[in-house]
Amino acid sequence: MKEELRFETRAVHAGRKADAATGAVAQPIYLSTTFEREADGSFPSGYIYSRSANPNRAALEACLCSLEGGAAAIAFASGSAATMSVFQALAPGAHVIAPEDVYYGTKLQLQDLFARWGLEASFLDLSDLDAVQAALRPNTQLVWIETPSNPLMKITDIAAVSAIAHQAGARVIVDSTWATPLLQSPFLLGADLILHSSTKYLGGHSDVLGGVLVANAEDEFTARIRTLQGAGGAVPSPFDCWLVLRGIQTLPWRMRAHSDNAARVAAYLHGHPRVERVFYPGLADHPGHEVAARQMKGFGGMLSVQIAGGAEAAMNVAANVQIFTRATSLGGTESLLEHRASIEGPHSQTPRNLLRVSVGLEHADDLIADLEQALG
Repeated sequence: MKEELRFETRAVHAGRKADAATGAVAQPIYLSTTFEREADGSFPSGYIYSRSANPNRAALEACLCSLEGGAAAIAFASGSAATMSVFQALAPGAHVIAPEDVYYGTKLQLQDLFARWGLEASFLDLSDLDAVQAALRPNTQLVWIETPSNPLMKITDIAAVSAIAHQAGARVIVDSTWATPLLQSPFLLGADLILHSSTKYLGGHSDVLGGVLVANAEDEFTARIRTLQGAGGAVPSPFDCWLVLRGIQTLPWRMRAHSDNAARVAAYLHGHPRVERVFYPGLADHPGHEVAARQMKGFGGMLSVQIAGGAEAAMNVAANVQIFTRATSLGGTESLLEHRASIEGPHSQTPRNLLRVSVGLEHADDLIADLEQALG
């Protein structure tokens, strides 16, 4: 796929071609777990066993490589599986720097799982570049960036943090799930790896679980991740890959609508007397607004809001919405709302009066009206 083609065209065509056997425009779902070899043991089709490679997975990976401008992509059964493979690929005794408000599942892996195997982690405010510099150690192998962050919508300057990390010989990975390849291009800002939970905006319809890593180089580290994935079997099913690839075809148009709706909802909440604070990088008073405007092409469909009156008041709002669905996850066509601290458990550092909102593709006026009646 020619990279000079525009994003919308690549979203429709990258990784896809008409089926050679039938001429079908929609790619078949290749459910076979094994593939025929020649008598001499060779496999001219390129496929041996579905755990190592599958035509639907290869198509999805080719598409994501094109959209992110990467050299390699590896599709996983979930975003968490992709995250785990990165930590497993680090050398023993490695040190990782991560945001203090990183996704709680990522922090759980670092603190509770890999710490037992000698992995060290420091959690800090990545918007403080001096703190990032000071946190570097001789064994720092990875700086984990999540921007916008979940759920406080903090913005990290990818270019600045990447420059600091690379001076110390550390790799940089960006969890760009909330921004998507449409709104943010981490490789152009110095990142080495990009992670997406494809469950979210890439799939886009709340009906498929998946994750993907995109690398800017086909190097030894990328090869190690592939080996770990194959040995552990953390692979998506052919149907899951087919669903994500289908969702990507409408990604640019959905993301623009998500972003437009979220901007309107954020502006409404920003002026409401029962709202204590709105976290949305598109608002001019957001601390990361300037950086977000510089490194993003739009501000996305996610926001968080603190309700005046504490946890009980926030719970009441969640109980009274009628169009918003009370559910975890994000990035689907339907608008979702959740009391985030309850999801994250007893060690959550998220404010107890915070609601995380995934703004969907309904009419913005209807969403605002729903929030208005729920706020009372």
